[in-house]
This record gives sequence, structure tokens and C-alpha cells, in this order.
Amino acid sequence: MNGAFFGDLLQTISDRGRKLLSRRTNAVTRSADFVVLCEDLLSGRGEASGVALAREILNRYGALTIGPRIAFFEALAQQFGPDQARMEKAIAVWQANPNDVTAGEVHQAAEPRRQELLRRFNLAPGGTAALVRMREQLLDAMAHRSDLAVVDADFVHLFSSWFNRGFLVLRDIDWSTPANILEKIIKHEAVHKIRSWDDLRRRIDPDDRCCFAFFHPALVDEPLIFVEVALTDGMPGSIAPILSASREPLEASQVDTAAFYSISNCQRGLAGVSFGNFLIKQVVEEISKINPRLKTFVTLSPVPGFASWLKRERHSDSSRALTQEDLDALSNLDIEGWWQIAETREPVEEPLKRAAAWYFIHARNARGLPADPVARFHLGNGARLEKIHFLADSSENGMRQSHGVMVNYLYDLDDIEKNHEAFAETRTVVTSSAVKKLARPGPTGDLIPVSNKA
Repeated sequence: MNGAFFGDLLQTISDRGRKLLSRRTNAVTRSADFVVLCEDLLSGRGEASGVALAREILNRYGALTIGPRIAFFEALAQQFGPDQARMEKAIAVWQANPNDVTAGEVHQAAEPRRQELLRRFNLAPGGTAALVRMREQLLDAMAHRSDLAVVDADFVHLFSSWFNRGFLVLRDIDWSTPANILEKIIKHEAVHKIRSWDDLRRRIDPDDRCCFAFFHPALVDEPLIFVEVALTDGMPGSIAPILSASREPLEASQVDTAAFYSISNCQRGLAGVSFGNFLIKQVVEEISKINPRLKTFVTLSPVPGFASWLKRERHSDSSRALTQEDLDALSNLDIEGWWQIAETREPVEEPLKRAAAWYFIHARNARGLPADPVARFHLGNGARLEKIHFLADSSENGMRQSHGVMVNYLYDLDDIEKNHEAFAETRTVVTSSAVKKLARPGPTGDLIPVSNKA
């Protein structure tokens, strides 16, 4: 059953249900607030009227301004948590007779009623897209309302099931792709801004350029994540030649490397929701079918948190990442346009690369994972941190977020699963020997030994 047919079927059910709803609850739907409507939806209506009521609630929500919208989130947090009486009863039964059945009843009772409410919203035509937008607005509200985190946790829990990798479809994006999808590629490019339709064409139309996007059946024309790929001769160490408007496309016989130079998420409402591991492996396998000559699969990745981390280390009284000699050399970073003058640029290169190596290998977030979000993504997908490049991105954004540093993550098909397991089980940053040698010893102990093969 295709998505269009299923959507039409839901629409038909909803339309018929609206007629039933108007006869049975018309007075209520005109005057009741969202809480009453949501309670009514949870009360166990028939399929048709339930779908119609879900559609009615989502339509009304879509018309809300910020204040009433936050009030709706407050109601979800305060009035649609677990059923306390049911949970207490289930716990008492389990305590009297602990077994798998009674434990299951405790689990069911502990589930917030919000989750079932969101499931019923999802049955409405366009329900999935509406819920993704709703979560985007919830994230905005949470900037000032930490008490809404319980609502967000339920969204993430459900989205993690609805958007797992088994449901995602990989599609090739080229110049023949419908314009409405191409517009979204332009809009959501988050790494290297696409400045025009001509710029987009240079990235997806030549034979040595590819673009792939993941879609979900419930969001037919809405890409979730897309990957831009450059087919190159050797491992790239700078973004400028890849994005150059004057470059000459390479023949198939000239390329041996596929470089993933931009990976962008399109749905902010799905932020923090894992689409599963090995997404890039799937892209690698698809590219290999197109050009079997390709032997090397790497990224050319930004380092979005490096500059801010380095600033803190430079002003720390007890940095473990930097020596006094490093600090002296890195003071050149405070000179405007330092990278444009050899006498201020050259002393910076090696200390900056050493600092970057330490950042990748040893710097951790509160959960004990690598501090860099791009690193977490690629390491979780089974890549190896392969090479650090100095002044690989001298754009305004590149200098602001990483002082121009970019890195290659290598996807070796023989090692992807092994690398993923090392990262998932022990949070090991798998790295080439070249990168490992750059970093001073840190607090996390030794890394697993890896080869330095290309």
C-alpha cells in the first residue's frame, strides 16, 4: 500500500468521522477547551470519529498563537501524565506477586497518557507532519520552560520508534528531482550554504557530484536528512576546490574517492532523534553500485564546537590540552586576519592541530561522549577519525566555528561494525595513528590500536 493511497484512506475515514462528530459532539467541540477535547479523544471513540476528533484538535492547535500554545504544552505536562491510581494498584499487585505479567502491568500503568494521546493525533491525515511541527514549537518553548521536558521526552520516545532506520527510504537527488524537494535542499543546507539554483546544480548535476536524501513514508516530500558527495581524486583536504564554481568535472576514470562534504538535517522537530546507525554505510553501498572503482569513502567534516572549546582552554588556569608553548603560539588567533599572513599563520598550524586532536580524543560532554556533535554522529556510524586539516575552510563560518579546521572521517567497509561497537560499548574514539600521535595524553586512557591504512 503506497503512502498516497493510505493518506487518501485516512482522509476518507476522517471526513466520514467529522459527520459523526458533528452530530454527536458538536456543542462540545465549539465550546470546550483543548483539555476536554483531548480527554474525549482518549475516552475510546470509534475509529472514524476518533480520527476526525484528532484532526479537529490538530487543526485548532495549528491556529494557536504562542501563549495558548504554551498553555497547551503545560496541560500536556500537568494533566496527561501517568494515571496515579492505576499505577499504585499495579505496583501493589506486582509487590504481592512479582512476575513478568504483573511487571508488564506496572510498565503499562507508568506510561504517561500523553503518549497515547500523541499516538491518536498521529492517526489524523497529516498527523505525523503536524506532530513534527508541534515538537519544533515545543523545543522553542523549552528554551525558557524546563518543566516541559517531560512532554519532550514522550515525543522523543515515540519519534524514535516511528522514524527508525527500517522506515527510511534512500532516494537519489538530481536535477530531475521535483522543484519543491530541491527548494528544501537549498533551504536546509546547514554546512555550506547553497547560494543560488546555479550553485545547487553544480552540486548535484555533474557526473562527479551526488546527493542522497532519506525520506519517511509519512512525510512523502519532506527530506529528513541529505548527504552531498564529491567524487574526487584522492582524499580532499580543503572545501574550496569542492565548492569552486570554475572547477572542471572529473571523468569516472579519474576518481577513486567519495567524499561526504555536507550532511544536513531538514526537520528541526526531529532534533535529537536517532535515525539509527549505519546511515552513511547505506549511502556508501549505493555509491559503490554507481561507481565500483571507488575504493575510499571519507568525509570532509566541519568541527562546530572547536573554537569555543579552544577559547575556554586558552583562558583556563590549568589546561591539560595545551602547553605554555602552545598557548604562546595560539595567541596569534587573536590577531585579525592571522591566517592571511605567513608570520602569524605558520606558528599556529601545529599547535592548532595538536589541540584539535586532543579535543576529538579526550574532550567529553556531560554524558561522557565526545564533545563534538559531528564526531558523535560519524563515530556512531562506524567511521574512524583519519586526518586533521589546517585552514581547510577559510570561510567566515569556518573561521568562526573552528579556526578553519576540518577533518576526514574514514568509512572502511571492513571496519564499520567493529568501530561502531567500540564506540557504542566503550565510547572509544577510533582514530588513525597519525591523529593519535598529535594529541598529548589525556584523562580517558589509551585508545584501541588501529591501522593507518587509507
